Amino acid sequence: MKIFLDANVLVALVNKQYPVFSSAARIASLSETKGYEVYTSPMCLAIAFYFAEKKSGAKLAKKKIALLSQNLKIAPNLASGVSNSIADPRINDFEDGLEYHAAIDAGCNVIITEDTGDFWFSEIEVMNCEGFVAKLLSLKR
Repeated sequence: MKIFLDANVLVALVNKQYPVFSSAARIASLSETKGYEVYTSPMCLAIAFYFAEKKSGAKLAKKKIALLSQNLKIAPNLASGVSNSIADPRINDFEDGLEYHAAIDAGCNVIITEDTGDFWFSEIEVMNCEGFVAKLLSLKR
């Protein structure tokens, strides 16, 4: 399964924002589990860095982003994603469009975000962290 983590999930990870942190960390750790590939995009990492830097300073923010970058796969932000996001009248938030197309280009099956309504147009599954973890636990039974 290929999972795409939205910027708000990364922000919850780097800033240890509860209650999302616990579920987000569990999902990110799937990158070490056979059968799972966990993706994000350069834009999501940049957004996470911005918020981590505000909270922890640039030096620690870089360390946190470096750790994420080592453990997650990076989906490309392609020129086609830019043009598709602009051309699609369903996409109101350009950043969400870029993330959506990065997830599509990486072949992801699901987008994990705490703002599920922002991806109402998605043709792939969109879930929040808690819902995804609940689904994982139900699959293991």
